[in-house]
Amino acid sequence: MIDSFIAFLFGLLIGSFLNVCIYRWPRDLSVVRPRSHCTSCETPISAFDNVPLLSFLLLRGRCRKCGGRISWRYPAVELGTGLLFFYFVQAFGVTAMAVKLCCLSAMLLALVFTDLEQRILPDELTVGGMVLGLIFALFVQVPDITAAAVSWMIGLELSGRWASLAESVAGAVLPALFLWGGGWLYYKVRRREGLGFGDVKLVAMVGSFLGMRGALITLIIGSVAGSILGYSYIKVTRQDSQTYELPFGTFLGAAAILAAIGSRTWQ
Repeated sequence: MIDSFIAFLFGLLIGSFLNVCIYRWPRDLSVVRPRSHCTSCETPISAFDNVPLLSFLLLRGRCRKCGGRISWRYPAVELGTGLLFFYFVQAFGVTAMAVKLCCLSAMLLALVFTDLEQRILPDELTVGGMVLGLIFALFVQVPDITAAAVSWMIGLELSGRWASLAESVAGAVLPALFLWGGGWLYYKVRRREGLGFGDVKLVAMVGSFLGMRGALITLIIGSVAGSILGYSYIKVTRQDSQTYELPFGTFLGAAAILAAIGSRTWQ
């Protein structure tokens, strides 16, 4: 339990950094400089006002200098990251698999909020995450058999790291192509964009970590949730369904987090 608690505290710190990425990357700003500051008055935030969760509670969600409101997203991301890190270390122990899933869940959580707030899925997270997933595949087995089945049919036999890497590549490429094809078909039929390429890259990232099965689960849950909740939101708020831009990446990211949590049963 002590390891899980340490992971929770570390997750709070990572969540604090994710908040910087969520705000700055969609705006093409550096996450290194300048130092963290109030988005209302631009006053630099002191170290004692930048403690994850605690500072938000003590300041009652307002800037110490100007009294401007601090978004609820900040403590939500910090707490969410901490809880996910706690879960994966509790489930898998202090292992490479736990580290892998902690990295995946942190990036997914950031993508959920960047798409929700800005309708952008930064390449730093999607493409960078996909590369990281491929690297992890060399050290942590990807729980899938798609590439193994294909290689067997063509007379090849993969084993060890190369088999895991092949599963990662298959999980990244095939579901992403399927999603891209669906978006292309929608454009041909409706003559308007229905899917951003960032969503395709997000699915590729998930597949590189979780393999074909994880990517397909993400697509199914994300699509169903996006359709039901998105349509309900449009009706309740009386949005124009022809012009409203659904944050599909938010639903895919949330679905992928669920797939990562459920992957414990696949191992």
